[in-house]
Amino acid sequence: MYKTELVNMVASTIDSTKAVAAAAVDAVFESIAEVLESGDKVTIIRFGTFSISERAAREGRNPATGESIDIDAKKVVKFKPGKELKERVA
Repeated sequence: MYKTELVNMVASTIDSTKAVAAAAVDAVFESIAEVLESGDKVTIIRFGTFSISERAAREGRNPATGESIDIDAKKVVKFKPGKELKERVA
């Protein structure tokens, strides 16, 4: 599913225009990003939790050449689905 399809679903669900739905979807995504950027986690009951995890620097291999490369430490976004979401998908 692409963002435009999500906007269309939201618009039909709330019986509103696509412009209003797009603004709502953008606001939700932006709010989640801002909270994660500040270092906190976002928990949406019955849906799941978004959090930040830190990966340590490590040594990897270039699969084409086998050459050793250094991979920098970085922060990554993690998502842990909630119980209700897990049950709906299973």
